[in-house]
Amino acid sequence: MTQASLDVSSSRRRLALDGLGIAASAVGFGLVFGLTARSAGFTTLDATLMSVVVFAGAAEFAAVGYVATGLPLPAIMLLTGFLNARHLLYSASLAPRLQPRPIVERLAAAHVLTDEAFALAAAHFARVGRVDMPGYWIGAIGAVFVPWNVATVVGVVLGGAIPDPARFGLDVVFPAAMLGLAVGLVTNRRELVAAACSVVVAVALAVAVAPSVGIIVGALVGPAVGLAIPGPPALETALDPAPMGHVGREDPLGEPDGSDRG
Repeated sequence: MTQASLDVSSSRRRLALDGLGIAASAVGFGLVFGLTARSAGFTTLDATLMSVVVFAGAAEFAAVGYVATGLPLPAIMLLTGFLNARHLLYSASLAPRLQPRPIVERLAAAHVLTDEAFALAAAHFARVGRVDMPGYWIGAIGAVFVPWNVATVVGVVLGGAIPDPARFGLDVVFPAAMLGLAVGLVTNRRELVAAACSVVVAVALAVAVAPSVGIIVGALVGPAVGLAIPGPPALETALDPAPMGHVGREDPLGEPDGSDRG
């Protein structure tokens, strides 16, 4: 077994451990979502299909609330679309690196791309220095998709027997885990400035206007300010398929090309 494979295995183990906190939060709020959907008149099938097909966390909560108030479908689609606009940035960051992958695999990766999945994948890719799709699936499916969807079904079925996650401190687990992952990704001045601006703008607008507005504007303003700071983006550097000093030529997925085979 090579050192590279050992490094990837070690990073995947760390990824699984990082994902435990995310999974606990996903379970807690998936249960609450199921209960909320049931209270809004959704059947078990309705709630399950929403979590499987839409799979959008906060946007699912918002959509259920909009449905309960009788908001027209076009308005629901527009408002939840704005709420999830930040995913355009996540996908734009990953797209160049995933371009060589089959279209079906990229579509599947896009479907399970969430805040948590992106944070876990970005941290893992940065550690191994390349794209590692098994690691992506560990974070996106193992830590988020499966726990959220299973919890949704349980929440709808058990209904009022579900306690508030805040009673057990699960409301703190998600932001704490995301903060830890984000801190690990800040490696230079550009990222530090971008992160700081995003937080300041998001918090200020969340308090003054609405949390959804703060999230969207903060996610746009922070990176824009960061781009004005000289220096290469740390995520781009971390995901460089052929970092300086690497032995042998590799394709964009870190797999050896034909020139390195005997």
